[in-house]
Amino acid sequence: MDIPKDQIATLMEHGLYDSAEMLGCFLVSSSTVSAEASPHLKAETLILLGDALFHQREYRRAIHTYKQALHHCARAPKQSSGISRSSLSLSTRSSLNASSVSAINESEVRFKIASSHFALGETKAAIAEMESVKTRSLEMNVLMAKLHRSSGYNRGAIAFYKECLRQCPYVLEAIIGLAELGATAKDIISAFTQASSRSTKVSLDQIDPTRWLQRYVEAQCCVASHAYKGALELFAELLQRFPNNVHLLTEMAKVEAIIGKNDEAIMRFEKVRSIDPYTLTCMDEYAMLLQMKCDYSRLNKLVHDLLSIDHTRAEVFVALSVLWERKDPRTALSYAEKSIRVDERHIPGYIVKGNFLLLAKRPEAAAIAFRAAQNLRSDLRSYQGLVQSYLAFGKTKEALYTAREAMNAMPQSAKALKLVGDVHANTSSGREKAKKFYESALRLEPGYLGAAIALADLHLMEGRNGDAVSLLERYLKDWADESLHVKLAQVFAATNMLQDALSHYQAALRINPQNEAAKKGLDRLEKQMKGIDPDAADENDENDVEDVDGDTEEAELM
Repeated sequence: MDIPKDQIATLMEHGLYDSAEMLGCFLVSSSTVSAEASPHLKAETLILLGDALFHQREYRRAIHTYKQALHHCARAPKQSSGISRSSLSLSTRSSLNASSVSAINESEVRFKIASSHFALGETKAAIAEMESVKTRSLEMNVLMAKLHRSSGYNRGAIAFYKECLRQCPYVLEAIIGLAELGATAKDIISAFTQASSRSTKVSLDQIDPTRWLQRYVEAQCCVASHAYKGALELFAELLQRFPNNVHLLTEMAKVEAIIGKNDEAIMRFEKVRSIDPYTLTCMDEYAMLLQMKCDYSRLNKLVHDLLSIDHTRAEVFVALSVLWERKDPRTALSYAEKSIRVDERHIPGYIVKGNFLLLAKRPEAAAIAFRAAQNLRSDLRSYQGLVQSYLAFGKTKEALYTAREAMNAMPQSAKALKLVGDVHANTSSGREKAKKFYESALRLEPGYLGAAIALADLHLMEGRNGDAVSLLERYLKDWADESLHVKLAQVFAATNMLQDALSHYQAALRINPQNEAAKKGLDRLEKQMKGIDPDAADENDENDVEDVDGDTEEAELM
């Protein structure tokens, strides 16, 4: 042979895929590799070339090359079926051990074709390719679970995830997948105590003598069932055993963000970045929290750092979208849509897209985005977005149905109770019901300021300004929160108590100098106090957004 096969295999093992692809072109076109004389040898060389193309993300070419290999394989004389190539995988090893002469593992080649289809988003083609594979490896079962879940075949996804755990109980993505698909902790644990032979059981003590894996399963099931308090307790217990565990810290931060413990979540994400400054996982969630706190300095630095790590990830596009929201909403929406194109299962992309569409007064489109997020995994944010969207275009019945669905899914959530109250508050006939739901939310979670402010708003709607002020001042004694000061300032400004309003706006800005509502309110108030109409057009309004460092860099990268 002009070009020895072991040379391309060596290049593959060392990750030199460019050279492997170029050498592969020489190999498959060599006159000594004749499809007529040796179809088996031709198939082997094509698989090597396909491996190189796969690792270069040239998936369409890889599929074509692998299928050519299977065609030649079918024409080759059948060799001993007892011999298979254990080195076949999608790792940096080649599909072939070039120094040996043994049968080509057609199942592994079909797996590679399916993996290429999956990378291209062609789930149906990938499933069709894998259906002919009867005996599946762990890697194959993980792929099949993902394919079935992406296609909405949840029953099939559950079966494949369980098979993964029978083969290896430490496939954590299978545990998370099963929890999200509604499996109980007991069901999941029983799967990984059943050996893959399906005939022998192993005890949990053998697999998990310290019970950390069981606690992890329970924590993920709590998250999936919206039992967030229990999830945080279990993650905290695990964190004592595994201090500075980036994965556990990230999981806790995600839960804290969902339930509105924003300050705790921000501190948790900061700790994650201090331990591993190059992590990208859930950093878009961190960006969203910084935006909510109006902390644009840290947000700008975060986005700059993420761009320097990997500007192609969905998390980075979401972070860019929240950075651009106050400067150019259209650009922000474009980045949110890019995040979804990069990863169509990336939930934060749909959440920020829905939020931006609501701000753009496009509630019907926003509802579609929030529904897509909920179909992937329901959480409080998607419920809240859906309710706001339905209310914005007058679908009160749908809003109430969605809010009740959230309440039933999260019976111990004060925020879900408030959501039902928000729908009732939208109609004059429902305000008494809204008041009861807000009060129930405050009994369940006395420190939930969102419900307190909503109840104050209800008092204002009914003309009970004194009750609204008394309620807010009572909460202010225990919680020195900027949002309470802003709401009090708005109440006082509306009743022409301008000096009191000024005092509370200033107090809010002392707590958070970047609070946008306080800055805008103070600006209006100062105009009122000077006798200027605050609603008169200001020619400088379009130029008052400060520039953000790194805009030029990210624009070039995009």
